[in-house]
Amino acid sequence: MRVLVTGGAGYIGSHVSAELIRQGDDVIVYDNLYQGHAAAVDPQAIFVQGDLADRAALRAVFETHDIDAVMHFASYTLVGESWEKPFLYLRDNVVNGLNLMETAVKYGVKRFVLSSTANLFDNPERMPIDETERIVPGSPYGESKNLLERLLLWMDRVYGMKYAALRYFNACGCVPPLGEDHAPETHLIPIILQVALGQRDHLVIFGDDYPTPDGTCIRDYIHVRDLASAHILALRALDQGSRTYNLGTGNGYSIREILDVARAVTGHPIPAIVGDRRPGDPAILIAGSDRIGRELGWEPQYSDLHHIIQSAWDWHRRHPDGYGD
Repeated sequence: MRVLVTGGAGYIGSHVSAELIRQGDDVIVYDNLYQGHAAAVDPQAIFVQGDLADRAALRAVFETHDIDAVMHFASYTLVGESWEKPFLYLRDNVVNGLNLMETAVKYGVKRFVLSSTANLFDNPERMPIDETERIVPGSPYGESKNLLERLLLWMDRVYGMKYAALRYFNACGCVPPLGEDHAPETHLIPIILQVALGQRDHLVIFGDDYPTPDGTCIRDYIHVRDLASAHILALRALDQGSRTYNLGTGNGYSIREILDVARAVTGHPIPAIVGDRRPGDPAILIAGSDRIGRELGWEPQYSDLHHIIQSAWDWHRRHPDGYGD
């Protein structure tokens, strides 16, 4: 299968691209390198530097390559930033995604996988969160993904383009030689590891008065290798119809629990201070992934927290400046 991976130079997109290639698929990576890194693109992939807002460039990619499927990771993804710059998310994420869908339809693509988000569920009524949970986006970022999911529903109904919308929780860990490198970094585990490396003075915990055992937010942390396998299983299943899955391990860890394991893994004290809560941060988010387990046989293989943090620590120690670009 020839797969176009938008955002394939980013953290999750690069890991998925590498796994696709390992399984024998042809990959075209399309990325503007806003948050991605050319060094993260698998050498066996075709790399096209381009922006989803550039419809002519998109058409050229589809004209040049006989694309069978699209996996869409390219997006603005910062929950906090989306509160400060809502139009960047509600306009650019949605319009760019629609540009991609329209071009895919024009060139007869019938398979589309969307990287969605757990931020669709601001204050869920049930925990773990399954796919029947009511959707109340927790930020403009979450709303942008909700709108893309709705658009894909119509792409299926009108054009028969089958889709998978995958809502993940906190992606983490590394699979060598790939790692996690954002600027600015907003993800908890890499920030903690930057403190261990002496690149930050301390970790800021955004609120310790949540209704959780230690007062800090609880999240479901899923290894990027497990995410990659779920994406590819969903892609292969699209011949049997569109589908929506929540992805996670079913286990929740608080910020203080993550911090304690990171201290044990790194051997560093990793000082932390408590700051104010951030808008859009629910107390607890834990995924219920029973549906993808039943339908596709997926289950996370790398859910041990010590292993997750060790894999990230190994990469960050070897790459203290990230990809160095």
